[in-house]
Amino acid sequence: MALDEALLTILVCPIDKRGLLYFADEALLYNPRLRRSYRIENDIPVMLAQHGAPVPDDEHARLIERARGGAAVGTSADHQSDAGIAGPFDDAKMMPARMPLMHKAGPVAGPPDTVTLLALPCTGR
Repeated sequence: MALDEALLTILVCPIDKRGLLYFADEALLYNPRLRRSYRIENDIPVMLAQHGAPVPDDEHARLIERARGGAAVGTSADHQSDAGIAGPFDDAKMMPARMPLMHKAGPVAGPPDTVTLLALPCTGR
């Protein structure tokens, strides 16, 4: 089962607080910057820093190639640009790509540019 889109918009790495790559078919969230993976167990992401597993070079290359091929989406609406990868595979020059969350109707809209706060009138104590 795939993670809910609302959950994907808020998920970030517990260490660097930036977006992740989500591989639904592998039940995996991956931070390519720190090369750490987080498992999804029983449809629940295990997002504890101490449970993040280090990823060896060959597995990192495989995941990056899969992400470039469209097998992953970026998490965190505020940090989507932080989650992805772009350009040739070069760790020293790895730049984030914009990888919007996708659903049947197309990309999910990002957060609004402004926020309006509403204060309820005080009626006394």
